[in-house]
Amino acid sequence: MNSDIKEIEDSLNDIIQKNEDAIKGYDKATENAEGIGLKSYFQNKSIERRNFLVELKAAAPALKTRDDIDGSATGAMHRAWMDVKTFFSGDNDEAMLEEAIRGDKAAIEEYNEVLADTHLPIKAAEVIRKQREWLMTDLKTIKTLEDVR
Repeated sequence: MNSDIKEIEDSLNDIIQKNEDAIKGYDKATENAEGIGLKSYFQNKSIERRNFLVELKAAAPALKTRDDIDGSATGAMHRAWMDVKTFFSGDNDEAMLEEAIRGDKAAIEEYNEVLADTHLPIKAAEVIRKQREWLMTDLKTIKTLEDVR
């Protein structure tokens, strides 16, 4: 296999895995959130990230991408940390918002790295840029939600 194609597949799979982790994290946050508005927010974020997966896979159908929503070991540890932090925190919703912010920042960094270091097909690069912009806008929104609390 051409090493450039392998690099592109690996980069896309890294972003796919980051979104899988986000789906599982937002599902966990939906379970743990106390406020109805926050539950709805986390649920919508999970749906959004599922849509991201569909877009990413459709952007480069000839490439080999992940099929299952497994997530990563790092993501599993992050979700476990969310549970611990939520359990011991006086304000569960505040703790989950902080973790959502941290997760979105990490996702944006991953998107930036892939865009900077990989020679992506045009369609895939467009999808990744669009999703990164969406995440950056949403990060501003979630920070506003945190400030309001």
